[in-house]
Amino acid sequence: MENIKALIIDDEELARALVKNYLYSFPDLEIIGECENGFEGVRKINELNPDLVFLDIQMPKLNGFEMLELIDNPPEIIFITAHNDYAIRAFEMNAVDYLLKPYSQERLIAAVQKAKDRVKKGDYEQKVKLNRLIQNPLNEPLERIVVKSGSKIKVIPVDRIFYFEAQDDYVMIYTDDGKHLRQGTMKYYEDHLDRSKFIRIHRSYIVRTDMVVQLEPYAKDNYILKLKNGVTLKVSRNGLKNLKEKLNF
Repeated sequence: MENIKALIIDDEELARALVKNYLYSFPDLEIIGECENGFEGVRKINELNPDLVFLDIQMPKLNGFEMLELIDNPPEIIFITAHNDYAIRAFEMNAVDYLLKPYSQERLIAAVQKAKDRVKKGDYEQKVKLNRLIQNPLNEPLERIVVKSGSKIKVIPVDRIFYFEAQDDYVMIYTDDGKHLRQGTMKYYEDHLDRSKFIRIHRSYIVRTDMVVQLEPYAKDNYILKLKNGVTLKVSRNGLKNLKEKLNF
């Protein structure tokens, strides 16, 4: 078997150096690069196509989970972090292992051995599961959404989003600086946005509650919702019920 190509993504230089030092004598593992933030990590993964990534979670610009959302075919992942809060999330994503800093050389080598076994198997089902579970955020409500357009990556705080619109297998996100298309479902955003700040008004629309100006009838038993930016959106029966319950319309 050819050497396993590995990439290290961690914002701490000493942390990256430790991984390299611990694996210095590993004969069939080749460190092909290292990155200090999530933006660089996405670019390097797409460019170098590693078999394995040693990945920190809390990093500037993009955290480790947000970074993986932007990768079409994620490699095997060994999380290395100083935070134990995300272990369950990491294993739900079927990560190879989750190493809590500080860790021993033996612990890292054991994790790499598991990764090597997976790479050799080329386990398709494992990759499908990882791709699916990457679409689930951390347990807390979404505070920002990462979108990708060509080679550009944009991080959108949810308080800059006006509303969401369903578009087949994608969702169009309307913000104060334009619109952004992202793969996903309305159910995903309905479940993971802060429900005190966002409301589902139609199968095709979720709006930020403080953007709502007024509700108007436009035909028998039909309503439209006006937003502060002048946009009008259709309201379904369930949406009308939601508006009455949450906004006292």
